[in-house]
Amino acid sequence: MEQLLAFDQQLLLAINGCHADWADALFWYVSEKWIWIPLYLLLAALLWQRFGWRKMLLMLLGFALAVGLSDFLTSGVLKPLVARWRPSRDPQIGGLIHIVNDYRGGKYGFPSSHASDTMACAMLFSLLWRNWKATVPMMVWVALNCYSRMYLGVHYPLDILAGLCIGSVMAWLAYRCLAAASARTWAGGGGEANPPGRS
Repeated sequence: MEQLLAFDQQLLLAINGCHADWADALFWYVSEKWIWIPLYLLLAALLWQRFGWRKMLLMLLGFALAVGLSDFLTSGVLKPLVARWRPSRDPQIGGLIHIVNDYRGGKYGFPSSHASDTMACAMLFSLLWRNWKATVPMMVWVALNCYSRMYLGVHYPLDILAGLCIGSVMAWLAYRCLAAASARTWAGGGGEANPPGRS
C-alpha cells in the first residue's frame, strides 16, 4: 500500500509539474462546473428530440439520481470518512504543488466528486443513447475534467480512479431504475423491464 501511495504522489507531481500559463487558464475553466451548463442543455435537448418530452423528463430524474448519489457518497460520506489530504493541502508534498489562482480545494480529496459526477452523467447518457459516436465525446469530456483536477493539484490519480468507479456504478443503478420506471409507465408494469433508451 505504501508503494502504491508513493507512486500516486509521484504521478500527481509529474502531471502537476508540467504546467504553462495557457494550460493554467485552460484547465481552470475546464474544472469549473458552470462552464458545462451549455453541454447539459444540449444533452437534454437531444433526449427530448429523440424520446419526447415525457421520457426526457423521466431521464432527467435519472440523471439527478445518478449525479446526486455520486456527489453525496463521495463528498458527504467518503471524503470525511477516509480523510485523505488533497495534494494541495498534503503536509508531505503541498509545498511542491503548482497552485493556480490560489485554489486549493477543500481539506480532503478521496474520492473525487468531479470524477464521479461527470462519469455518472456521461455513462448514463451513453447507456441511454447507445451510440459510440456519442459515447466517445462524453468520455473525452470526463477525461478533461479528471485531468484538470490533477493538473490543478487538488486530486491524486487514485482519487480520480475511485470517483470514476463510483460514478459508473451510480449510472448503472440509475439506468436500471429508469428501466423499471419506464416499463411501469409505458408498458403497464408487466414483463421484463425495458431500458428507456430502447424503442
